Amino acid sequence: MKYKVYIDTSVIGGYYDDEFSEITRLFFERIKKKELMIHLSEISRLELLPAPKQVKEVVYLIPEDCLINLEFTEDAQDLANHYIKEKILGKASLNDALHIAIATVNRLDVLVSWNFKHIVNLDKIRLFNAMNLKLGYPMIEIRTPKELIKYEN
Repeated sequence: MKYKVYIDTSVIGGYYDDEFSEITRLFFERIKKKELMIHLSEISRLELLPAPKQVKEVVYLIPEDCLINLEFTEDAQDLANHYIKEKILGKASLNDALHIAIATVNRLDVLVSWNFKHIVNLDKIRLFNAMNLKLGYPMIEIRTPKELIKYEN
């Protein structure tokens, strides 16, 4: 079974980031081997517009048959608004709320991010999942790329 994985733009940018490139590239090796189904949203695509060309091109490393583009839906907007309304995230972090909401609404296995402030943060993850359950959605796993690397040979 392939995990259904949502990646936010921090993972794409991490490919060339001094701090995260080594782990991100190992994560992308798994993607290139078609071991994961990668999901991107319209929000990710919009966030990539001002990115340098080499960062935008990281998306092309994802095999076409392992890439699913997710639409921005009213359900995702409503869920993201709940995250903001309940002050799990501030209004300035709406895109982060949307990433989590889109992954949740689409019932993906895991959201992968390098954003420790707003996304990969245990206190926030618990609050996101409490809100998800309250509103009838499943809990969402939120991890870093490091946690999806295969360590065996």
